[in-house]
Amino acid sequence: MFEFSMALWAVVMGLLLDYLFGEVRRYHPLVGLGIVVRAIEHLLCRSQPVQRGGEDSYVAPSKYWQRACGVLAVLLVLLPVITLAVALQYLLPSNGLCSLLVAAVAVYFAVGCRSLVEHAQAISKPLLVGDLEASRVALSMIVSRDTSECDEREVAAGTVESVLENGSDAVIAPLCWFLLLGIPGVLGYRVINTLDAMWGYKNDRYCHFGWCAARLDDVANLLPARLCALAYALCGQTRVALRCWWRQAKHYKSPNGGPVMASGAGAIGVVVGGEATYFGSTLTRTSLGEGRPAIAQDIDASVDLLLRSIAVWLLLLAPFALL
Repeated sequence: MFEFSMALWAVVMGLLLDYLFGEVRRYHPLVGLGIVVRAIEHLLCRSQPVQRGGEDSYVAPSKYWQRACGVLAVLLVLLPVITLAVALQYLLPSNGLCSLLVAAVAVYFAVGCRSLVEHAQAISKPLLVGDLEASRVALSMIVSRDTSECDEREVAAGTVESVLENGSDAVIAPLCWFLLLGIPGVLGYRVINTLDAMWGYKNDRYCHFGWCAARLDDVANLLPARLCALAYALCGQTRVALRCWWRQAKHYKSPNGGPVMASGAGAIGVVVGGEATYFGSTLTRTSLGEGRPAIAQDIDASVDLLLRSIAVWLLLLAPFALL
């Protein structure tokens, strides 16, 4: 295990690499991981009835069988990564330049701060000049909902939600797990989060097969999401953010998205949530935050809130880097 002071310096260096270079465009490890995940899914995910016995005899896999296959699939992806990460960290000295650089690169590959900011700007810039169609297309790249009929308020609210929630998933959570468990922690978290993004849908195919990935992601984000929500509150309208978190988060469908988005929306003084279209169905979600409906300018405000939140945690932990 790395010394905490060195781990903190690795976080700073990893964030600096992300700021300078952004997301790796080619040969990103997650691309290779995605290929492996799809292969395992093709092998184990069986949600449709399969033929048994006679020509007209079909049996649908039970939900327990699908869940068991989902658990096995998660283990087949996660355990090799954890094993390699533990071996790598064990072989590295607890301090030294080589260890610092390897750890910083691990953090760099795991976080997606610049990528998130760039996606948000790709939506806010056309929206600010009245190009609603371009902003709809850009929003569709980062959310699973139908954006083709979104008005300006819905595009702005959807982007603010995405920035606030992904600020926890793509930035705060990887950093938290790295500081807690080093390279195995950050890589393990990134694998879990990727599996949830690929299998964690509540549709006919993944409802039971993706159950394990979704629950594991909920557990992995339990602490980081609340640290993120606290940072959002400290960096904005603190009393409003804490009030929204306390009153609204428990009613939201996601146990971790609720605190993050309620606190973040309250911190910048807007309301998000409400109706949204997913896979052809309109869902009414809990409204989160307090104040007016989100507008285009609030996208930049949500990005600023995320960046200030990262800075706050780094400043709070900075004294430990000097020990």
